[in-house]
Amino acid sequence: MKTEQISKDDVRRQLAKWLYYLDADILTDMVENSELIGVPRNTRLLKEGDFVKIIPFVINGLVKVYTSFEDKELLLYYIRPGESCIMSFAASLRNEQSKIYAVTEEKSVLLLLPTDKVSKWMKQSPDVNRLFFMLFNQRYADLLETIQHLIFNKLDVRLYNYLKDKVEVTKTNPIKISHRQIAAELGTAREVVSRMIKKLEREGKILQMSNSIKIFPVGD
Repeated sequence: MKTEQISKDDVRRQLAKWLYYLDADILTDMVENSELIGVPRNTRLLKEGDFVKIIPFVINGLVKVYTSFEDKELLLYYIRPGESCIMSFAASLRNEQSKIYAVTEEKSVLLLLPTDKVSKWMKQSPDVNRLFFMLFNQRYADLLETIQHLIFNKLDVRLYNYLKDKVEVTKTNPIKISHRQIAAELGTAREVVSRMIKKLEREGKILQMSNSIKIFPVGD
C-alpha cells in the first residue's frame, strides 16, 4: 500500500482501534510528530551496532527481526500491523546499540516514532507503557517458543513449523522462498534444508514448486 493512499487521519483512526486504551490527544500527537513512510520489500531498517533514533510501528506490511552470528542468522520474530519493535524500544531507552537486525519482509507502511518523543509520551500518559509491556510479553513468548524449537525439535520439525508460521504471517500459500533464505533464517546450511524439504515432501506435508513451496497442514 502506498503512503499516498494512507493519510495521517487514516493512520490516527487505525491507531485508535489498535491502541484503544490511549488518550485521543496522545494518539494525535504521535501521528503528527512521527514520519509516515512507504518501504519496499527487503529494506534494512536497523542493523546490529546502530543507535536507535526511531521506533518503527507497522501500519501495513511485515518486518522481520533477527540476530546474526558468524554469518548465520536466527529469526527472532515478526512485527505485524498494529505492532512495534520491543528490542528497538529497549535499546532506545538505555541509549544502547542495537543487538538485532530489522528488515521489511514485504512492502510496508511504517510510522516512525522518534525516541525522544516516545519518552515524552510515556511521561504524559502511563498507558503508553501498556503498549510496550504487551509487546514485551508477546515477544518473550515468541523467544521461548524459538528456544524450545532449537532445543527439543529436530530440524525437519523446526522447518515445517517455520514454513507454517511464514504462511500465517504473510497470508500466502504457496510462499515464494529460496532454500538459501530458509537456511539463513534457521541458522543452518542450504544443503541441509534441501534434504529436509525432500523429506517433508515425501511425508506429504509440503509441495516443492519451481520457485515456491506449498504447505499442507497436518491432518488435511
